[in-house]
Amino acid sequence: MRILIYGAGSVGLGIASCLLKSGADIDIIARENTVVALRTHGLFRRGIFDDFEAPPAAFGAYTSLNWIQDTQYDYILVCTKSFDSLGAAQDLSEHAPLFSKNAKIVLFQNGWGNADKFSSFFSTDRIYNARVITGFVRPRPNEVEITVHADSVHIGSLFGCDLSCMAGLCELISGGGIACELTETIEKDLWAKMLYNCALNPLGAIFDVPYGRLAESEFTRVIMDSIIKEVFAVMVASGYNTHWLKPTDFVKVFYDRLVPDTAEHKSSTLQDILAEKPTEIDALNGAVISLAAQHQIAVPCNQAVYNLVKFLESGTR
Repeated sequence: MRILIYGAGSVGLGIASCLLKSGADIDIIARENTVVALRTHGLFRRGIFDDFEAPPAAFGAYTSLNWIQDTQYDYILVCTKSFDSLGAAQDLSEHAPLFSKNAKIVLFQNGWGNADKFSSFFSTDRIYNARVITGFVRPRPNEVEITVHADSVHIGSLFGCDLSCMAGLCELISGGGIACELTETIEKDLWAKMLYNCALNPLGAIFDVPYGRLAESEFTRVIMDSIIKEVFAVMVASGYNTHWLKPTDFVKVFYDRLVPDTAEHKSSTLQDILAEKPTEIDALNGAVISLAAQHQIAVPCNQAVYNLVKFLESGTR
């Protein structure tokens, strides 16, 4: 089994560390500074799970698929930011010889709409989604720190495809320290994460506070409750489902379990803004706004936090 990690941000390095710890044969596609660091020093994992180090000889690291020769991958794990989905899909589609006959693509990405972008280039029986509710940060280009963990990684198909081909991948990730499970309800999982992310991610960036602080204040709770209500209405109108029948049911789990489990985490949107990088807000609250427009649903709270993040993203503070 040969695996390609396409994108070596914090999630990509986190998943790569699990696979390497399980002895998997992997290569990593990353930006030049990351490739140099990985080839020179190897990959380091720190944090709430076991520390792990993989020497440079344990894996391949490349800046482009063009540099990879005489290799075929069984799994391609796409760990790029959601705004890079189209570019990643096109790049991978232009390197079809790197795919084994039954190769599968697994999207380890935030937001909604990534699978649709990949389906423009690949048949849907190749595309799977992963839901990750684990907090990763990357203090150095070749180092990942796991800061919080709320639930196991879930892998499934939005297109009703057979999941048995994912069993080996799940075992490798689990063996590396982060539990991974197959699920027949990945749509519900992804929308549960949308509810979670749309409420916390933008506000955490706007106020530069960890998630727990947002739940402590009655003022931010009112905003998050409204965001969740709007996202839920749009989800239902669009024909999608999650694990709860009413937004109030999710809100209880949100404050009782999900936020406490990730109370110390700071949002990826904040990390991107501080690093002066584009954020994934378009695939989060932006995706909700787009779907809402199709169904003529007002989402003023989602629109407000979206606009504020866009202001911060523009660097005009």
